[in-house]
Amino acid sequence: MGIKLVIAEKPSVAKAISDVLGAKTRRDGSYEGGGYAISWCLGHLLELAEPKDYDEKYVKWRYADLPIVPGEWKYVPVENTKKQLKILADLMKRPDVDCIVNACDAGREGELIFRLVYSYCACRKPIQRLWISSMEESAITEGFRNLRPGSEYDRLYQAAACRQQADWLVGLNYSRLFSVLYDANLSVGRVQTPTLAMIVERERKINGFVKEPFYTVLLTGSGITAEREKVRDKAVAEVISAACNGNTAIVKFVEKREKSTAPPKLYDLTTLQREANRIFGYTASQTLNCVQNLYEQRLSTYPRTDSQYLTEDMATGLPALVSGVAAALPFTAETVSINTAQVINSSKVTDHHAIIPTPGMAKADITALPTADRNILTMICVRLVSAVADRHIYNETAVTMECAGEVFTVKGKTVKHNGWKTIEQAFYDSIGKQRKNDEPPLPELYEGQRFSIKTDIREGFTKPPEHYTEDTLLSAMENAGADDMPSSAHNRCVEPFAAVVNAPGRAASVPDDAERKGLGTPATRAGILENLIKSGLLERKGKQILPTEKGVSLIKVLPESVKSPYLTAEWENHLKRLERNELTAADIMADIVKYVDDTVKTYTSVPDEYNAMFPSTRPAGERVGACPRCGGNVSEASKGFFCENKACKFGLFKDNKFFAYKKKKLTKDIVKTLLAEGRIFMSGLVSEKTGKTYNAEIILDDKGDGYPGFRMEFKTRLSGR
Repeated sequence: MGIKLVIAEKPSVAKAISDVLGAKTRRDGSYEGGGYAISWCLGHLLELAEPKDYDEKYVKWRYADLPIVPGEWKYVPVENTKKQLKILADLMKRPDVDCIVNACDAGREGELIFRLVYSYCACRKPIQRLWISSMEESAITEGFRNLRPGSEYDRLYQAAACRQQADWLVGLNYSRLFSVLYDANLSVGRVQTPTLAMIVERERKINGFVKEPFYTVLLTGSGITAEREKVRDKAVAEVISAACNGNTAIVKFVEKREKSTAPPKLYDLTTLQREANRIFGYTASQTLNCVQNLYEQRLSTYPRTDSQYLTEDMATGLPALVSGVAAALPFTAETVSINTAQVINSSKVTDHHAIIPTPGMAKADITALPTADRNILTMICVRLVSAVADRHIYNETAVTMECAGEVFTVKGKTVKHNGWKTIEQAFYDSIGKQRKNDEPPLPELYEGQRFSIKTDIREGFTKPPEHYTEDTLLSAMENAGADDMPSSAHNRCVEPFAAVVNAPGRAASVPDDAERKGLGTPATRAGILENLIKSGLLERKGKQILPTEKGVSLIKVLPESVKSPYLTAEWENHLKRLERNELTAADIMADIVKYVDDTVKTYTSVPDEYNAMFPSTRPAGERVGACPRCGGNVSEASKGFFCENKACKFGLFKDNKFFAYKKKKLTKDIVKTLLAEGRIFMSGLVSEKTGKTYNAEIILDDKGDGYPGFRMEFKTRLSGR
């Protein structure tokens, strides 16, 4: 009888699975026992090949070579994980292994990680899929009882591969296109560029904002302070204040209503990242790392989810989980009731349910965790206990008063039942944070009541939009989409992308609102922000996320379709349609290739007003010679010899392949001669075929576009040979 090979995404997950399945024997890169061999992937073991892996000419960035569209996609091993890839390949080839279990993370990227390895190793053995949301022993055991055929997730893999290849096409071609056009190292991406555009637009509004004053007349008396509607003119406010001051106010209306605030929903990843940024100042990436650690330690459930509900089958065990979690919190958390129906809704759960603590959390020593992990786990626990608690119930009193013909209003609040806010307040108290104060209660008032008052004037100013923080930016990314775009921009962005997907005879794209929105996914948004910062397009200042000068310039020069959030949101919708078998991968990729090709053909030159948008990356240095194209100075830089005229593309790289193949190096003296005379006689050139040396004249062969080439001429010997 054969054994099953289980492939997890990380060593810690493989260890947890091996403990449950009884695979106790530790081998190099795997565990074995109980009819199983268990190994892992160390994240992505394979990555898309670089352009040079398709053709050596792509080493140089040239407009003439764009767009680069592979005929057949190549994948190459990640350099520092080749050993683990070989271990997996050997395990798959073992004759006693008759089935492969994909135990990588249960989502689009986990499916991609496994399938790439499976395909690269040319494995043909049947696949089963482990799909779980928790690393608890009971969840793993139940998951292995209910392994699914791998074919059920083929569409998920296709969507993942489509996303990866589309990002490669857009990111690589657009980065090269605009870098070549503007002679600068520019990073452009399908998701990162619209994200950058939102931040740049916010800063434009802030910088262009002109604050304006406004004035509020305050009426004070009998223990209350009421306000009149704001006015823009200070003189008007002074007239109203003078007319009312020392006068009598009359209560015209007293309206009392019982209101309530529902408990918060459970955490999805984005909501958790936002609140962790607001409360603790953690970046989205830090929060994701923390909750991933908790998942691998079996303290919380799968992190990369966009759901805020639990499934029906979880209702039975939920009361015991809530009670255990509440008791384990590092502060007293009063649980008035447990209303499970508030968090149960299978129809609103996608691949994974909301992030909640596991039963094992109640038995764990939370104080032993690193501070950040402990804070995140506490937040997850507090949210679970809050989400099933009673509503917060209060009486709101709204009072309208009149004085000297002017109307003033005031509101007050009296709490009847604190409900879930008791737990929230206990959490804030435990970390020394102040919660936003509610409106104070009002004294007993009745209609027709009169009392003397005095007035005051409060000056205020209109405020610009606030700078993005990771909290507000994640929210903006989550909700970006069609509703944020003017119709004209919407049409320009959709047109190149919809040609194939919405072709005649194919169902039109009519997604629901949630699927039409969003930049990135909960799993990728943190990485997108970090890439923008690493690329020098964004920077952090405290909690604020700000564009750099380079980032602002990049957005200014890019076409609308490249920086619009609509296209990216529409893209994600098409990937979801692919998962639902409403589109094929060929449909989507054909549109993407056409879109990239159209963009490359459209943007062939730099508008005059943008010519000097980016500082030259070619520092002025010692003059080597005159540029054969524009007559400007050619000077030496670290990588070669380049024209200092930014608009000119002339350059000679020191690691030039023509010279390298002949065992020669392009030196400053050689370049000086080539620029002055157009040719140079060289001896000791080495033949690539025979290894013998020879002499020849090297001629600079510049066609006036792209990078120049070289050719050789040989002088005829006296013998006539």
